[in-house]
Parts: sequence; structure tokens; C-alpha cells
Amino acid sequence: MASKIALIFLLFILLLSTVSAAPDNGYKTTYTINVKDDGTAVWYVEYRTQLVTTDDFDAFENYTEQLKPVYLNEFRELMQKSVSAASNATKREMVAGGFTGEARNETAPTGNYGVVKYSFTWTDFAKLDTDKNLNVGDVFVGGLYLSKDNTLIIQFPQGYTVEQVTPQPDMVRDGMIWYGLRSFNTGEPNIVLLRPSISWMLYALAVIILVAGAAIIFKIQKNKVQVTIATSGEGIETVGETLHEEAEDIAGLSNMMDLEDRIVALLNESGGSLYQSDIVKKLDLPKSTVSSALNGLHTKNTIQKIKKGRENLIRLAPSLDKI
Repeated sequence: MASKIALIFLLFILLLSTVSAAPDNGYKTTYTINVKDDGTAVWYVEYRTQLVTTDDFDAFENYTEQLKPVYLNEFRELMQKSVSAASNATKREMVAGGFTGEARNETAPTGNYGVVKYSFTWTDFAKLDTDKNLNVGDVFVGGLYLSKDNTLIIQFPQGYTVEQVTPQPDMVRDGMIWYGLRSFNTGEPNIVLLRPSISWMLYALAVIILVAGAAIIFKIQKNKVQVTIATSGEGIETVGETLHEEAEDIAGLSNMMDLEDRIVALLNESGGSLYQSDIVKKLDLPKSTVSSALNGLHTKNTIQKIKKGRENLIRLAPSLDKI
């Protein structure tokens, strides 16, 4: 397990250097490059490996404890060397900074997984031409290599148009996606992104103004229809506003009760227990909303909260787990 984790650094160097073969390492790695309009790119390197045996869990826990004091520093040093090499090759000043790293356990229908995610910011990753268009690829001076089960995702700013991309991506969804096993030639992937035209930006601005204007008109009309009554010479009370606030309170309470019922039903469907993070994913709701509903159920003794590492295991109370 420890050797698997150490391989992430070697794989990253292979990704940025010459094409070469790599063994099947037993885990999936995803490289996401989010390119900004000034040429800066934020890199995310995430890999996951299945945790099956007690040794797997122990090794991953030990890695988690050593991540920031040891492995993050090693990652920083390796990435800074890679960026420096790219800077020398392209004759463009580049800096790598803002390094972060985290490790967590995830539970999925297929089992338990250890997930490690590193990120950093690479300035001047993409080359800007005289028209401020983005050119991606010259930093890959030795080509790229994606081993089996590895994925490369390149994202770009909203409004930009892809004029050219070589080779063609395997999929386009929230960015351009390539899957391993694959070898790229020198300077690939090569992407030319055209900045938004002035007409496009004016159109977007017009849409924003129209939406904002409609919202203001709606609010004015809403205030006009409020019903008012006179008080005992001390002024006028806005009944419409009071009724509106009470209606919102009732609707909010009703929605929360409905969400609690959905959570109970979801727990029943899942054998009586789920991790809180899985409930958030299945309901596709904000964490804060789900947390409020769980607190309500816990207060009513409908569920139990059991701490499992860094996560909460949500379990139906014994009297309800057979419903």
C-alpha cells in the first residue's frame, strides 16, 4: 500500500516528462488542469485506491498522518522542479505555488476507498498571444503519458471558444477529457482557445441587466399589493409583509418535515444506515440543509449519529430500523 502511494510522485513526473511505460499501479489517478484567462492554471491531482484489508486501512491512515509534514513537501519540491524545467524550455517565467494536500476515506457501493488530492497553482502555464487568446501545450516538452485507468481533464474559462485541439478528446464534459492508456506527442495536448468577443460580452451584460431589471420590477409590484391597516394613531402596519413572512416560516417547516421523511425512507432503502456524505449526494442538496434535517431527526430520537473516523454514520433508531 505504501509503495502504491509513493508512485503518485513518479507518475506525475512521467506525466510532465518524456513518454515512457508505467506498470499497472492498482489505483486510478485523475489530473485536472483548470486554465484561467490570464494563463494561470490550477492543477488538481487526485488518486484513489480501494481499501480492503486491515493493512490497507492502517497504511492509508499512516499516510494521512504523514501527508502534510512529509509528502506534501515532497510533492511541492517535485512540482517546482517540473515547472522550472518547463520554464527553461519555453523561455517563459513560471512559478508554482499555493500547494495543498488532503486525504480522506470514501465509502461507495463498490467498497471503501482511500482518496488523496493535491493541488497547486502554475502561473503562465498557458501562453497568451497578442489578442489575449490562450495557447496550451508548449509546457509539455516531452509529451505526456497516461497509464491505464488514468484521466486527464483540461478546463478553460467560460465564454472561450476552442479553435484547435490535438489530439481530439475522448469526451467533452465540463472540459476536455482524455483517458489512458494513451501517449501524447511533444507539445500535446495542444489547445488554442479564443477569448470572448466584445459582442459576446455585451450580450452577456445585456442579459444580466435584463434579469436585474425584471427582479426590481417584480419587487416593486409585490410591495404595491401589500395590504395595510391603520393602528391606534401610531402608524400603519404592513399586513402583507407579516403574512408573507409567516407563510415563508410555514413553508420552510413543511419542507424540512418533508426532507426528514425522505431521509428516513432513504435509510430504510439502504438497510437502516448511511454515511452523512452519502445522504448529501443521494439527495443532491446542500450539506447545511441535510445537516439541519438530521439534527431535527436526532432531537426526535429518530436516528443515531455514530462517529466513524472523520465521518458520521447515520443509523435509524432501533425502534425504526424495521419500518
